[in-house]
Amino acid sequence: MTTADEPSADDLEVLSRQLGRPVRDVVAIPARCVCGNPLVAATAPRLSSGTPFPTTFYLTHPVVTSAVSRLEAAGVMNEMNDRLTADQDLAAAYRGAHEAYLAARAEIGRRAGTGPVPEIDGVSAGGMPTRVKCLHVLVGQSLAMGEGVNPLGDEAIAGIAEWWTRDRCYCEGAWDTAGPTPDKDLSRHGPQGLPSMTGRPAPVRRAAQDAAHDAAKEAVQDGTAHERAGEAPGQEGTA
Repeated sequence: MTTADEPSADDLEVLSRQLGRPVRDVVAIPARCVCGNPLVAATAPRLSSGTPFPTTFYLTHPVVTSAVSRLEAAGVMNEMNDRLTADQDLAAAYRGAHEAYLAARAEIGRRAGTGPVPEIDGVSAGGMPTRVKCLHVLVGQSLAMGEGVNPLGDEAIAGIAEWWTRDRCYCEGAWDTAGPTPDKDLSRHGPQGLPSMTGRPAPVRRAAQDAAHDAAKEAVQDGTAHERAGEAPGQEGTA
């Protein structure tokens, strides 16, 4: 990443519209749609509020996040975890992705002027280096750092080709462009569905009570880890 990746005012507005809330402490835009809109935001490892933020590469584009959510719902992470246990070469490559993530975070921290963040020292994101717990993180890394860095992130990108590919713009209709730019954090991150131009059905958003039930269950199962890293359930952290 270079200074050419620094976010413009327009980038920050698009990010806020993509996420439905104001973005915070974005240092760079390491991956973009073919049209130029952000796909991934690189966020400082310590927010201006003082909170440690482990998710350096935050996937923001609603079409991509929605498609990745489909893979998660289909149980792809369980299959990947089984393979990490059985395949030593894959496990070694995944550990390499973990180390690359930490090195990239250090560079982003240097650019942001945040300095060391001991609370998350040695902790990457997404379950690395030994398991997969968030495909959004892995896809964000693969898009930001390029193919060949995170093998499972690369696999996930290939797995969403039915709904999103790098060589085509899917931005039209993917987020609200007419209303005011969000200035309050009224909702947790979430996919806004696939635009009708894809010609395929968008992932169905669950009813609020179902989402709340799942969130409560996840909080019980993984709450300690999230509290330690300052994360929210789902895609780790909020940019």
